[in-house]
Amino acid sequence: MLVGKYQNSIDAKGRMIIPAKFREELGTKCVVTKALDHCLEIHPIAEWEEFVNGKLKTLSMFDPKARQLARYFASSAEVFDVDKQGRLTISQELREFAGIEKELITIGSFDKLEIWSKEAWEKYEHEREMSASAIAECMVDYGL
Repeated sequence: MLVGKYQNSIDAKGRMIIPAKFREELGTKCVVTKALDHCLEIHPIAEWEEFVNGKLKTLSMFDPKARQLARYFASSAEVFDVDKQGRLTISQELREFAGIEKELITIGSFDKLEIWSKEAWEKYEHEREMSASAIAECMVDYGL
């Protein structure tokens, strides 16, 4: 299970180091794609294939919104190799989308990783910080 939060950086060649805790589960090949909150998602290949085959491919291609959703994920997805040092090169296009220039935050999100620019993550945390009672309310709402 991919959980936790780590701060690191991206080098001049666009490479980030995958935190050691995540490397085994992520494997040596992964898919990086745009996420909905202007961050990036890194999916282990098996999880990505399950998402595509179990969800995206089951959408009706007669539905314009379904086609748009499938295109959103498919057009921004890139397959990358993780090198022996645990580094992953992220394309310029994906880095620009997420606003990643140097410092970044890597977050385990159960079955995938999220990659945020440090500035965007700090802004997100500040703007969406929830009190303990609000968290408890959400847990009740979602039956957790």
